[in-house]
Amino acid sequence: MRLRHAHSLEMRELKGLPAPLPQQQKPSNRAMKIIASICGVLVGLAGMEHGFFELLQGNVTPSDIMIDAIGPAQRFWEYGTERALTIIPNFFVTGILAIIVGLSVTIWAAAFIDRKYGAVVLMFLSIILWLVGGGFAPIFMAIFASVAATRINKPFNWWRAHLPVNLRGFLAKLWPWSIIAFVLLFLISVEIAIFGYPLIWFFDAKVTYDIQYTFAFIMVGFMPVSILTAVAYDIQKQTDPNQARAEEEPVGLRKTFPPEE
Repeated sequence: MRLRHAHSLEMRELKGLPAPLPQQQKPSNRAMKIIASICGVLVGLAGMEHGFFELLQGNVTPSDIMIDAIGPAQRFWEYGTERALTIIPNFFVTGILAIIVGLSVTIWAAAFIDRKYGAVVLMFLSIILWLVGGGFAPIFMAIFASVAATRINKPFNWWRAHLPVNLRGFLAKLWPWSIIAFVLLFLISVEIAIFGYPLIWFFDAKVTYDIQYTFAFIMVGFMPVSILTAVAYDIQKQTDPNQARAEEEPVGLRKTFPPEE
């Protein structure tokens, strides 16, 4: 095949025809896909966890659309309630639907997030999950995951032009530690929200609650950091080494060559 392609190019040159332009391929932003997939999976798992505790409350009608996913009988500590919203007037049915939709979100995020409508479907399923008791925190993470999913097969032309090369290289080195830190903070926040351990062993409920919220705010701060590191990493992987060196050189020192005759 290579010999045939080379022969075709030689024939075109002999006939004075220009060489065919290479076909442009969609960029595959692997780091951005990982972020969207991981965050989508966490949304689904969090929704299923809410649904499990709602299911345990049994065939009971909520007094309002705003509910505590963890009822008094299942609560591990004073503030371990996990607020949620449901349009279904039954805890048991709400729990079943939250588990089913949460599982759907998890599967879609893990296997189909890079499809053409991956981001739209993820956001649609996440909204349904939110309406059937999946919790408030997951819906914000779903927005983050869906935005990331829209950039999986898109070029980072704006970021390539405006993100300084040195800063880009620094941010790229922080990948994948940024998303690992984000996941760890998420898991710690969820564990404290449900059980209160181990903080409740050393502090009272109010202090434990305040520390939990501090973890949550730090976790939110890691969202844009993770996006920036993923963008930088994907740009670095797609940049030609010669082009990267040229970008690093000051404009006055870049070598220019006369056009070939």
